Amino acid sequence: MDYHIYGVPRLKWIKIFFLTAVFCLSTHAHASALPRKPSSSSNSPQINSNSVLVALLDSRYTELAELVEKALLLPTLEDAVGKHNITIFAPRNEALERDLDPEFKRFLLEPGNLRSLQTLLLFHIIPNRIGSGEWPGGLAGDPTHGTLSNDRLSLASKGSGVKSVDLAAVVHPDAIVRPDGVIHGIERLLIPLSVEEDFNRRRSLRSISAVLPEGAPEAVPVPAGAPPVLPIYDAMAPGPSLAPAPAPGPGGPRGHFDGESQVKDFIQTLLHYGGYNEMADILVNLTSLATEMGRLVSEGYVLTVLAPNDEAMAKLTTDQLSEPGAPEQIMYYHLVPEYQTEESMYNAVRRFGKVRYDTLRLPHKVVAQEADGSVKFGEGDGSAYLFDPDIYTDGRISVQGIDGVLFPPEEKESKPETKTSRAAKVVSKSRRGKLMEVACRMLGAFGQDSHFTTCQ
Repeated sequence: MDYHIYGVPRLKWIKIFFLTAVFCLSTHAHASALPRKPSSSSNSPQINSNSVLVALLDSRYTELAELVEKALLLPTLEDAVGKHNITIFAPRNEALERDLDPEFKRFLLEPGNLRSLQTLLLFHIIPNRIGSGEWPGGLAGDPTHGTLSNDRLSLASKGSGVKSVDLAAVVHPDAIVRPDGVIHGIERLLIPLSVEEDFNRRRSLRSISAVLPEGAPEAVPVPAGAPPVLPIYDAMAPGPSLAPAPAPGPGGPRGHFDGESQVKDFIQTLLHYGGYNEMADILVNLTSLATEMGRLVSEGYVLTVLAPNDEAMAKLTTDQLSEPGAPEQIMYYHLVPEYQTEESMYNAVRRFGKVRYDTLRLPHKVVAQEADGSVKFGEGDGSAYLFDPDIYTDGRISVQGIDGVLFPPEEKESKPETKTSRAAKVVSKSRRGKLMEVACRMLGAFGQDSHFTTCQ
């Protein structure tokens, strides 16, 4: 047989074949010497139908199971179950449906807060099996256990036999028991400190540092019903003879209040909070109210701002804003010379029904009353509800978001209507007596009545 392939000589072809065989053998030996990587299927734990995770997803704790799926935690929990037993503290559905603050639940379900939701759920899982019979009691052993969120939970048992996890009581111990874990039903949701701080930072924007009034003079208690000791209107007096002595401000020896910085902080908070850009624009650009508010706060006064949101401000017409001084007058009616929070105003309207608050638009007052579990300002079609409570509270300035623009009730001058009626000329008939009437009839019978004027 002729080993001649396309013009290659036989000897040269044998050399090529020999070198190729040596290269293949060396490559195979090198590959067999390397450590074999485990396949991806061997890495992932096999979850059987009797797993505690399957039992959780198919249990009565449906709200917790939904949150676990929304938080994308199933792979993490499968990996944890594959390594060791776990203990899950499952809040009852009512604790997540009705007892949980709606604003906090909205915060957890926002896509940008996925990490906070994951931390919250992992805080309910201990990478260790703790049955009801293994619950720590008294001071024996370490009552705290590490969780999958790298926080620690405190387990305790009272003398009456009631078991608790941090601040939550265990209402269904050993509710679900499986070979790889156990689930205990608890009465409420457990919230780690880190998630609570994230929620407060998102809600109140604590990252914007407010100048707190350190070392402020103590307030003198005023009896109920007594007028204010120092009304805020005196600070706006035109002459020095009427104005009171200013409280320690930035120009004083101790500099307690920096009103300008505090006003800047609360306007920044409005912008970061979202939905109140029009209000901030009016305070800063269209009017000089921001400067006036800073001066008042620096002199020791407090303010509550009823801030309409952008949707409410968009309903203002051009005629309402075009008149000279109209924006200032509208905003003055939304400034209350008191420090009020959502809690204080709601308690007041619950107790007294209707409460009238002074405003900087003298002499008008804004009426507050309870409606639908909230505080409603104004009356009739021009009313507004407390929509975003406690947007900003620093002890001197309180900002409460409302869903409408307030206007003072129209001043109706009750002038007496003077009707100019023409006086009617009344001609009084002379009254005739009975005898005269009889006499006139007798004369009439004879045709002589026309001679007497009294008978005509």
